[in-house]
Amino acid sequence: MDPVVLTDDELTLRCWRPDDAPAVYRACQDPDIRRWTTVPSPYAEEDAVRFVTDAPGRWADGTVAGFGVFDSASGALLGSQGLDLAGGSAELGYWSAPWARGRRVTERAGRLVLRWAFDTLALHRVRWRAVVGNHASRLVVARLGMRLEGVVRSGLLPHDGDEPQDGWLAGLLPGELRPAGPDDPALARAARQARTYLAAQPTIDAGRYVLRPLAEADVPALVELCRDPAMAEFTTVPVPYQPSHAAFFVRLARDRWAAGDGAIFAVAEPAGRLLGTMDLRLVDWPARIAEVGYSVAPQARGRGVGTTGLSAVCDWAFDALAVDRIEWRAYVGNLASRRVAEKAGFTVEGTERGHTLHRGTPVDTWYGAKLSTDPR
Repeated sequence: MDPVVLTDDELTLRCWRPDDAPAVYRACQDPDIRRWTTVPSPYAEEDAVRFVTDAPGRWADGTVAGFGVFDSASGALLGSQGLDLAGGSAELGYWSAPWARGRRVTERAGRLVLRWAFDTLALHRVRWRAVVGNHASRLVVARLGMRLEGVVRSGLLPHDGDEPQDGWLAGLLPGELRPAGPDDPALARAARQARTYLAAQPTIDAGRYVLRPLAEADVPALVELCRDPAMAEFTTVPVPYQPSHAAFFVRLARDRWAAGDGAIFAVAEPAGRLLGTMDLRLVDWPARIAEVGYSVAPQARGRGVGTTGLSAVCDWAFDALAVDRIEWRAYVGNLASRRVAEKAGFTVEGTERGHTLHRGTPVDTWYGAKLSTDPR
């Protein structure tokens, strides 16, 4: 297969040349490229030379259609796009030079490559994979029209010697390429969520209390909280609750933030001991609806910990994640949870009969919601 040149008003995509090596080397010093892609790490000048000199041969044998992405006016390197070809389908991979980010260059270049892949090569499918947590890359393929199809557990090995990592998988079929244009409401929400989850989990100032990330030091307090009889009666915590369960919950909180499918916060006095937890889960992606659960330590009840924490996590989710609705559920009879929800502005909407299995037995649940348009 002979190399092709793809262009739009501002971008030129062409096969790599030997004189591109210095710019490739400079771009690949970027820690995000080394973190999220399979480029060698550390990245040496010889790696860049090998990358650009191997490209024509891979075009010739039909295994990889590799493009450098360049500014048409200045000739500056902006990024890389590549299709690994096999059996009438391909896998799309890319990186963006750090100086080119924020201009949707990768999206525009990807659209050129995918249009050529379907129109000229007549591919029947293009897939994309990325390490779970690469929110910027996932946003790009969403803007291109790809559908997120699942998580491949321990399916990616970015570098030799690394531990296998979970990966997101998405695919695009002929006719599904999204045309260029402004984000629709779902994509605008996806962009807001990507920006939030690319940053570290914040600490939220809630006045008398703070909402902060969980830490290993919280394990003893979590054990004490979850051994309370009310937790066994009204939640699904393991019984008997062990330190290993608390340690798992702390790891779950980190994983949830990395995956961008929710957030778990400790509610605490400033610089003080954990008094409770707030557990926010996003429904689908990009999420318009979230679900929330919470717990308060016995010695902290009656001090507004639950109401303050729930109000704060809802305000944060409406602003940082752009969700429209946050749902609450509790077993019928859990009056303490219901009072907290109502004080935090939730409207109880009904009862779901036999909705949840509690230790093997179906139980009825109350459910309610708070909307982004409700008073705060």
